[in-house]
Amino acid sequence: MQISIGIVGLPNVGKSTLFNALTKKSVLAANYPFATIDPSVGVVAVPDERVDRLAEFSNSEKKVPAIVEFVDIAGLVKGAAQGEGLGNQFLSHIREVDAIAQVVRVFDNPNIVHVEEGEVDPVRDIEIINLELTFADLDTVEKRLNALERDIKRGAKEVQVEYAAVNKANEMLQAGKLASIADYTPEERLAIKGLHLLTMKPMLYVLNREAGGHNLDEVSDGRFGRLLEFIAANGAHYVTVDANIESELRDLHPEDKTSFRQEYGVFDDGINDLIKAGYSLLGLMSFYTTGPEETRAWTIRKDSTAPEAGAAIHGDFKDKFIRAEVINWHELITAGSFAAARSQGLVRTEGKEYIVRDGDVMEFLHS
Repeated sequence: MQISIGIVGLPNVGKSTLFNALTKKSVLAANYPFATIDPSVGVVAVPDERVDRLAEFSNSEKKVPAIVEFVDIAGLVKGAAQGEGLGNQFLSHIREVDAIAQVVRVFDNPNIVHVEEGEVDPVRDIEIINLELTFADLDTVEKRLNALERDIKRGAKEVQVEYAAVNKANEMLQAGKLASIADYTPEERLAIKGLHLLTMKPMLYVLNREAGGHNLDEVSDGRFGRLLEFIAANGAHYVTVDANIESELRDLHPEDKTSFRQEYGVFDDGINDLIKAGYSLLGLMSFYTTGPEETRAWTIRKDSTAPEAGAAIHGDFKDKFIRAEVINWHELITAGSFAAARSQGLVRTEGKEYIVRDGDVMEFLHS
């Protein structure tokens, strides 16, 4: 399953620096707007100790973690939806990703140019980006509403659900809010999916700090508190990173990374937190196959059935599924071998209705 997350934000908030840290792939990260014109793409492994443990358990020749694709998208500015700053081009790049990681600067530094005049204000910056996404979606929604209204006048009853969904989205957008916060039925969510609205995409806020700098969470002036209130009010999620430090750490040996973190007081691995949060944001999880040749993490959506999980390996596994042998990864390692696990009754035989659990190790039998 190919999953992509777009890194967006205002110019000079640390997007390309964060991308460098994520992918260990050098892209232009300069201290001026529009340093990145074409989106850069990097494939990132999802941090998962279970893959390492299972590969060691099976003495596997190869281990393959789950992956997420990150796309570095050039900075948006006010008026992007009307074409300012190559805005239409950038917005089209955002439309192609599955989720959005919005980078928000949460530190003061007069030496780093901010595209907006005055002090750094995270809530203002978020609202600028979200408003541009909203304007772009309004254009899409209004065109679709006109078409649906013509269909309804002709008596096309099959579009009623989509019409209701698009109307709900339009009400949110007209109020300057994200379309995602409207109350849709499951049928309406499915009906509106085809519009690929920017403001329906899952959103993760990435709060970018600066080691040794004037970070807003350390300054009692209300800006960071307002930011947390804004995120909570919108039911969103956030992670905290120091993009500059993580970019410098990317090529160091693990032991050197530890001492470097201690020196700068950056103890949490914000990059790992970001990758895991992005994976979770999209409602994804992993199951595993393991053996002497390979240990692999397979990406599926939560609540997938066993045949659907099998399809991640090969399309035929879904239609020709017979049964699966299943054991929790930790139970398998604790048992010491598949044979010991079977003798202890830990390996279960599951059928088509089985809902796969995060961390399952599976073997599939198909016709």
